[in-house]
Amino acid sequence: MKVGIIGGTGKMGAFFREVFSRAGHDVTVSGRRTETRSVDIARQCDIVMVSVPIRETVSVIREISPCLSEDQVFCDLTSLKVAPVQAMLESRAKVVGLHPMFGPSVESLQCQTIVATPARCDEETLEALFGVFRAQGARVTVTTPEEHDRAMAVVQGLTHYVTLGMAGTMRRLGVTPEDTMAFMSPIYQIEMSLVGRLLSQDPDLYADILMLNPAVPPVLAACGESFAALREAVTGDDTNAFRRLFLEDSHHFGDYCERAARESDMLIAAMVRR
Repeated sequence: MKVGIIGGTGKMGAFFREVFSRAGHDVTVSGRRTETRSVDIARQCDIVMVSVPIRETVSVIREISPCLSEDQVFCDLTSLKVAPVQAMLESRAKVVGLHPMFGPSVESLQCQTIVATPARCDEETLEALFGVFRAQGARVTVTTPEEHDRAMAVVQGLTHYVTLGMAGTMRRLGVTPEDTMAFMSPIYQIEMSLVGRLLSQDPDLYADILMLNPAVPPVLAACGESFAALREAVTGDDTNAFRRLFLEDSHHFGDYCERAARESDMLIAAMVRR
């Protein structure tokens, strides 16, 4: 197949350029500084993949949609799926939303997850596309755009919100990671690594993940209620209330708690060996 990646000069686009090249396909990319334009890719390629910032994705999709035929496959690599998939469906092409659940710094697709939201595509084409990813070790999770965005409100929205809240709390307290270095436990070190990792990246990406997903505000409202209840128990010196909250959460997580304890033990052991 001839694969075209719009935004293929960016980090994620470049990663998928290598993925398709390793699979033996002919890959063309466009970017802000390439002679090849988005419309060139739309007119020439069997698979047209959009890999641009979230806020620009729908406009890029609509710009090239009139150029596509029913024989082509139209994909995006965005962290949100409802709006991009709806925009791609305005074309005549086959439509498959894609969301890589990893950053472009990973070495390969081995043991990585790609979420797919097929909206208009035959099984043979889907198997060929997913086969490229699976052959290189990826897991493909198939769902709907709506369910994807609801899940991402927790998987990404809640996670990043809490992480940024930790960073903001330390800033307000005037405490740096270096101030706490001599007191670090392995778990705290892992937490600080996650905070630092997020803060080393593009703030616009995280703004879009949190602000452009309509499923995020209800999640943040629930988060605020949870923190308020926990704060009330702690500041009110109410051990019974704290125990009740703790046990309710533990019951909700169920058997995952034991599995998480084992998995985090492995992370701690790796951190200590390092």
